[in-house]
Amino acid sequence: MPRPAPAQTSEGGQFVGRRRELKELRADIDRAGLDTISGRKAPRARVLLIAGRPGSGRTALAEELARQVADDYPDGMFRAQLTEPDGTRVPTERTARELLDALKVPAPAGADEDELAEVLREALSGRRALLLLDDAADAEQVDPLLPDAPECLVVAVSQGPLTGIPDVRPCTLGGLDTAAGVELLSRAAGPVRITVDPRSAESLVEACAAHPASLVLAGGWLSGRPKAAVADLAKQMHDRPDDDSAPGALSRMFQLSYTSLPGAAARILRYLSLAPAGYVDPHTASALAGCSVSAARTTLDDFVKLGLVRAVDSSLPQYEVPACLVPLLRARTESQDRAAEVQLARARMLERTVRLLQSCRAITEPDSSGARKKLAGLPRALRFPHPGAAAEWLHVRRPALLAAARLAVADGELDTLARRLMAALTRALVAHRGTEDAAPDLYGIHRLVLDVAERRNLPREKAAALLNLADLDARTGRTQEALVRYRLALDAGREANDPYATGRAMESVGGAHQELGDWSRASDWFGRALAHRLARGERTDAARLYGRIATAHTYAGRYGEALRNWSSAVTGYRKVGDVAGQARALSELARVQEYAGRPEESLRTCQEAGEWARQADDVRLQAALQLRLADTLDRLGDPAAARLHRSAAERMLETEAEEVRGLASKDSKDGPGASACEIRSASAED
Repeated sequence: MPRPAPAQTSEGGQFVGRRRELKELRADIDRAGLDTISGRKAPRARVLLIAGRPGSGRTALAEELARQVADDYPDGMFRAQLTEPDGTRVPTERTARELLDALKVPAPAGADEDELAEVLREALSGRRALLLLDDAADAEQVDPLLPDAPECLVVAVSQGPLTGIPDVRPCTLGGLDTAAGVELLSRAAGPVRITVDPRSAESLVEACAAHPASLVLAGGWLSGRPKAAVADLAKQMHDRPDDDSAPGALSRMFQLSYTSLPGAAARILRYLSLAPAGYVDPHTASALAGCSVSAARTTLDDFVKLGLVRAVDSSLPQYEVPACLVPLLRARTESQDRAAEVQLARARMLERTVRLLQSCRAITEPDSSGARKKLAGLPRALRFPHPGAAAEWLHVRRPALLAAARLAVADGELDTLARRLMAALTRALVAHRGTEDAAPDLYGIHRLVLDVAERRNLPREKAAALLNLADLDARTGRTQEALVRYRLALDAGREANDPYATGRAMESVGGAHQELGDWSRASDWFGRALAHRLARGERTDAARLYGRIATAHTYAGRYGEALRNWSSAVTGYRKVGDVAGQARALSELARVQEYAGRPEESLRTCQEAGEWARQADDVRLQAALQLRLADTLDRLGDPAAARLHRSAAERMLETEAEEVRGLASKDSKDGPGASACEIRSASAED
């Protein structure tokens, strides 16, 4: 996700101050390392450390350095955030995957931390790239991400030293010099009052300890009060006592900004500390505060002017709460709001997220579907004008949505709201991105559920999560891993006395063995699943399992067993009235009869299958059967009849292709003409 302009840049993006630090950092890039001095080639990338308190402009300095040296690293600059706004460490696995995504390097959905770190090092090998690792907690977070490529540069941002990483070059930040502090203040507050009273401006910079984030707040405070004198604010800052729980210039300046807000705005600001990953949009603020979307957006824009939040460069309205303010906001929430009120605000936010995700998925459904009919009943602010707008919203909000999923189960619960959020997020991701593309995100979601289920001993939820994870393993080629998880899911399903999970796990174990080429175990497990389905009277699933057993026997060359099971599948589909299923089963029966050297029987079965396919209106199956008849007739020595069947198959496929083209043409004429990627009518009331 694009990051907002940091506090130490102007609105136009021009960097303020830190000339000495920049000069030293650039010199450190070229300075000989310990390996070079000892005559050895540097085995890893050069690591520069920019250390300072949150709000000191450390990220701004790192970004400015990256901008200045960008031409020396033609393979690009890649960045990652290693700590959440609430101080939670970001797992190395997630960071490595984000960097690989930026590098456009695929990685297995279920790969662990070590695998992903190795893939990342291989991806950076031979490149001249720059990595910006922001807000690192310690060396253990940084070390696995370091490229084994001396041509690369790593710029790490942290609050303290990175003890344990050899030859790291530290640059520790204090306050800005007075001239740079006055310049930053002038850009935030406007130049007039600063120019006419430079001594007071310098006094205000001193009162703010030349701390960039404090100066941005001071400038915002002044910009919101055109008649206030700089000297008045400087005096208030000098006279105001420190807050015992959060001493320092930033805390004092925040108190001044916060206490000047109207009550409703102050409440919205406090609740922004609950926003997942620190990212806020008007819907999030609206749900947290219980106000309209339009009122929330207006308030957020006002906060931007005051320096309390930052606008993110994005195609949709998006804001970020500065990480240095999150602890101060949380302290206010704890002291001023009852726990029940905070819990209700969080529930409103998650409920709004669920409804937006449901809307995001529903817009991809056909117009006549039940989901689209439900969508029409939602408030306009929760509806998307077309699938493109929904996909854009899902892309922009993805980091916050995944963080919301983590938040929903952070307290170790899987209540109704958390379950609905997980399900809605999963379905929206699959609808817009497909299972394979969304697999890494889906893997993370299902692992969250599994972690909670294991901690709280919830076998039913554990079985469901294991089945979902195993399905993702199977789809991404990790069949052995899938087999292990299917067996664990079977154990959990039996413990929970969950017949659905038990039956599906048995069948999936068989499918994994079949994928691995173990036909005997595959047919055995399909047989167990069949007995389970028959005992429960699930005849449609039983018919399908007869087909799976037959397929395993066919692969193993046991055609007699395959024929018996396909015949049972045909009988099963006929008893439940599944015409299409009966046609498909007869088609497969004909195929095995041909393999078994019974061409006349195959011919008769194929003709019967064609009749059922016609009744099922399955044109593709009819065409495939016509081609199979043609091949069989060729082998039986009747080429003339074979040509007739091939011609019939071609006509069927041509007719179907024309119908598909006609539908596509109609859709292109009747489809939405809007191209805006925004939720419609964001100004509407909820």
